[in-house]
Amino acid sequence: MSLAQTLALHVPDAELEAEPLDPEQIVSGTPTVAGKVLWGSEDSGRLGGIWQITPGVVTDTEADEMFVVVSGSATVEVQDGPTLHLEPGDMAVLREGDRTTWTVHETLRKVYAVRV
Repeated sequence: MSLAQTLALHVPDAELEAEPLDPEQIVSGTPTVAGKVLWGSEDSGRLGGIWQITPGVVTDTEADEMFVVVSGSATVEVQDGPTLHLEPGDMAVLREGDRTTWTVHETLRKVYAVRV
């Protein structure tokens, strides 16, 4: 997959596609995930787009990623690292291999750039 188009998009209203969430990642609640890749390719090792998760608690192992929260709120606990309190307008950086626990308080939508 390679995306090479010029575009502008109003992120809060962008339509996203449902993405699978491994049931083993869910700690509590019934969170769902949706997203849309907007640029990059796995061949280039870079991807960027929009991602959203509904309230609940999930675990993850991260890739190198920078993102900005557009809406919602969450607390992200990084194993052996900081606890991030995220709200609209916050930027965060996660490192490849970080083991995280996401407690999503309000449906969180973010714009991200990730190295895969």
